[in-house]
Amino acid sequence: MERSTLRVGRALVVIVDDRVTHTEHEDTMGPLVTELLEEAGFIVDGVVEVRGEAVDIRNALNTAVIGGVDLVITVGGTGVSPRDVTPDATAGVLDRPIPGIAEALRSSGLAAGAVDAGISRGLVGVSGSTLVVNLAASRSAVRDGMATLASLVPHVIEELSGL
Repeated sequence: MERSTLRVGRALVVIVDDRVTHTEHEDTMGPLVTELLEEAGFIVDGVVEVRGEAVDIRNALNTAVIGGVDLVITVGGTGVSPRDVTPDATAGVLDRPIPGIAEALRSSGLAAGAVDAGISRGLVGVSGSTLVVNLAASRSAVRDGMATLASLVPHVIEELSGL
């Protein structure tokens, strides 16, 4: 079977960026993550843009989980500034964290020169039967993060499909 015909599952991308939601800045991360997910065999349900507010992030994550997607990738809001609340909002949605994947994302990102990935407070975990992943917002962090996730995510989704 050709790789392009394989389907790993359904995914949703959540962009956390005040400037994008206020149309001050064009979203370039959503199309990048969508492309990388599709290359990995996912059907991408869409890209949701939210402000960097914990309630907005939680609502987007809960909607994705209720909607039955297999994977949610958030991009942005994982740093150390007071406005970076994505991990805090995500923690309130997760049933079980998967710290090993979050550590792998930080380690590989730092090794690839994506400083924002290395200092990211991003979380990875399971909510219901959905895998939730927080990525830092630079192109290098997204590219490296998606490459790191490529071999891990299908295994996790396969495990969760039995729920």
